[in-house]
Amino acid sequence: MSTVTNTTSTQSAQQTTNSSAATQQFGEEFTNFIKLLTAQVQNQDPLSPMDSTQFVDQLATFSSLEQQVQTNSSLGSISSLIGDLHTMFASEWLGETVTIESSWVPYSGTEIRYLTNAPESADSAYLTVRNSDGELIWSEQLDTEDSVHTWNGQTNTGESITEDELFEFSIDYYSGSEYISLGAPQLITTITEVGSENGTLRFGTSSHLSADLYSVTKYRDEG
Repeated sequence: MSTVTNTTSTQSAQQTTNSSAATQQFGEEFTNFIKLLTAQVQNQDPLSPMDSTQFVDQLATFSSLEQQVQTNSSLGSISSLIGDLHTMFASEWLGETVTIESSWVPYSGTEIRYLTNAPESADSAYLTVRNSDGELIWSEQLDTEDSVHTWNGQTNTGESITEDELFEFSIDYYSGSEYISLGAPQLITTITEVGSENGTLRFGTSSHLSADLYSVTKYRDEG
């Protein structure tokens, strides 16, 4: 089920409330300070007046605190605005097909589709799949001309694998006999949930992988 988790708005509302309370508290403390300062001036010994620099230092301290409270209040407003934008932005991502780069892939019994994102100089690629214990369970040579590759849970021994288990995918790229690099697949999946974590938009997907906004790319099936 597609859902939007508006945790940012809740956090922003709490921050705004806290900032307002802090502002009110500061105002009350400043009023009390002025009353105390006035009483000190009125009751000081005319022959031994208080050092005026003390008053200046105290006023400077309160001025600094006031600026901090106002800054926190402004940040709370900005955070609230960002939360609202995240909520609006989230609805545009729900149901979108995207790619996520990940070496660890959950297998739930359905075919896994992925892109290789091979280097331009690569003319061959080899996939290896290992279980969570590091044991090799599948290997194959990939056709670099294919845009989309799949893995349906097959193993080298023909044995069935356990569903809801994590598998490590790695792809070795070669140019002729020269080794180029090691890569991870770009998994093709669908966004099913959108939320916010510490002010960052995060997605839940049909492949049981989660990622932030900057780790996903919208995918269009050219086939």
